[in-house]
Amino acid sequence: MELLKGLPLHRTFLAVTLNLLALTLSTTALLGSYWCTGTQKVPKPLCGKDKAQCVGVPMPSDADASNVSSEDTVHYSWETGDDRFAFRYFHTGMWLSCEESMEGPEEKCRSFIELSPPAERGILWLSLGSEMLYISLLLISFILLMVEILHTGNPVCGMKLNAFAAVSSVLSGLLGMVAHMMYTQVFQATVNLGPEDWRPHTWDYGWAFYMAWASFTCCMASAVTTLNTYTKTILEFKRNHIKGYDGSLKDHHQCFIQQISSYYEPKGKVFHSVSEGVDFYTDLQQKMLQREPELDLDEVLGQTIGEDRC
Repeated sequence: MELLKGLPLHRTFLAVTLNLLALTLSTTALLGSYWCTGTQKVPKPLCGKDKAQCVGVPMPSDADASNVSSEDTVHYSWETGDDRFAFRYFHTGMWLSCEESMEGPEEKCRSFIELSPPAERGILWLSLGSEMLYISLLLISFILLMVEILHTGNPVCGMKLNAFAAVSSVLSGLLGMVAHMMYTQVFQATVNLGPEDWRPHTWDYGWAFYMAWASFTCCMASAVTTLNTYTKTILEFKRNHIKGYDGSLKDHHQCFIQQISSYYEPKGKVFHSVSEGVDFYTDLQQKMLQREPELDLDEVLGQTIGEDRC
């Protein structure tokens, strides 16, 4: 019995762990800017100071060329085709899009909302709102599960908390799935219709994107575990109720047979089994139908039960 009582608590701890993991992953993914990564094809700048990747220009050929210092002298480059372009790294999240700077080690970041096409900005805002609501419902579900663990005195209250936590987890998982899919749609539209100086040459999904979907998986696993705990608890209560009801029916039947036997048999005779009482009840019914057809057996039994109760 102690093992059976501990199993729902273990399942609740598992649901809390999965919920907390989903909450951590989703928050990290929302604040991160690595949902998509790739390279951008940009023209190389003219050569100058502190520029590793550049395009040289022809050296002036007039008489004033002798006045140009050696530090300002640039050499002509025969680069053609793709040699005139550089491929810089970039990464994009729900809030910001950062790309590598050609002039220094620092990154240049811009708002992804401003980079997205105007027709897709409504979907992007809806995706952001769904993501925040997804995290909020995860937090609510986590609080309900923690209250259920700490408040173990009332099992009925614990079942209600478990049910609300399961519903909250399911709703949050659905909102998270919709938010991730909408962001993917907005990013693909921005790749095709975004600004010319931002459009990526090659791109792929980053670690934040996979972290967001891992959060969704943990959220749904937590919801299934919570629903499983609630369902098993309900079934356990029903089974115990049915067992108690069957026992009461058996006691009532035995009591009924004893009342019949004591009323119609001599006091010296006592029944020792229920089967004998059933046989006596059958014989009694036949005798009553033969001797007193005008008297209803149900009336006799009703009077008997009314006078002598167990």
